[in-house]
Amino acid sequence: MKQFISFIIKEGKHIFRDKRTMLILFGMPVVMMLLYGFAISTDVRNVRTIVVTSTTDHLTQQVIECLGQSDYFTINALVPSVEDAKQMIRNQKAEMAVVFTGDFANKRYDSKAAIQIITDGTDPNMAQMYANYAQSVIMQTVAGNNNASLVSSKMLYNPQSKSAYNFVPGIMGMLLLLICTMMTSISIVREKERWTMEVLLVSPAKPLMIIIAKAVPYMLLSIFILVTILFISYYILIVPIAGGIGWIGAISLLYILLSLSLGLFISIIANTQLEALLGSAMVLLLPSVFLSGMMFPIESMPDILQYITAIIPNRYYISAMRKLMIMGVGIDSVLYEVGVLSVMTAVLLSVALLKFNKRLE
Repeated sequence: MKQFISFIIKEGKHIFRDKRTMLILFGMPVVMMLLYGFAISTDVRNVRTIVVTSTTDHLTQQVIECLGQSDYFTINALVPSVEDAKQMIRNQKAEMAVVFTGDFANKRYDSKAAIQIITDGTDPNMAQMYANYAQSVIMQTVAGNNNASLVSSKMLYNPQSKSAYNFVPGIMGMLLLLICTMMTSISIVREKERWTMEVLLVSPAKPLMIIIAKAVPYMLLSIFILVTILFISYYILIVPIAGGIGWIGAISLLYILLSLSLGLFISIIANTQLEALLGSAMVLLLPSVFLSGMMFPIESMPDILQYITAIIPNRYYISAMRKLMIMGVGIDSVLYEVGVLSVMTAVLLSVALLKFNKRLE
């Protein structure tokens, strides 16, 4: 036990005396959480809108006011013709135009030509979102005047359509995987490059004890990072934690152990710290972002990519966190994800132990 604690203290000193490591460990999670939570957002807000209308009847004015009073749209101008609106969109003075035709002024709401929504299609995804939001606001106003609901919709678990609800579980999975893997991947390689591996080789410590001792400081730091991420999510980004915090913590600990095992495996097979960093950062970064379901639905990917996602660890962690944090389900609904993460952890840790060689090559 004394040797084990000594190894932990030694590894802790390596971490805390390196300012660059500390910046990565504590600076990157906070910056990325705030960046994805506030700056990188798919929420529709303050869309510059042009209104085309030749009448000022009460209902038309009410629809315009509802559009302007919402957080989604900002009415920049009222113009008399569609060509004027298109020109303003072409000049980047607006992203959307709402055209009221004579059919709407005559209260023929069932006509498909009553209102036309024109958007800037250079970004087709955002253009479709603008149109959908505008249609929702307009139809709710028209339905209220008709005393009948023409459109009825309800969004479960995220009624305000906040993108942070989607990004936060994804960022948690990506940050924990990258930080834990990168930091631990250089731990053993650093011993090789600094020629301190010989000290470990002549010590009576067993390989398992050395690996665990190197992993413990990073696990403690990862737990602190997890608490920081959850704090920022709940109190700053206002993302709910609907499920049991105990299960969220337990599955996160399993995921941290998986990430540490992957980092140790990379550190064992790499010969230099550069190789370890490239192996952990470059190999994991793109799959973590694009193939984990964080940004793009896995079901929409080609079949070959869907098969590849099966080996991406944070795919299962993100899925579990979305169910636990946002949906508020119980542990029985994430048993599949927990099972896959457990198998991956066992395999990686076993391989790392088998690959660990006490002889300096």
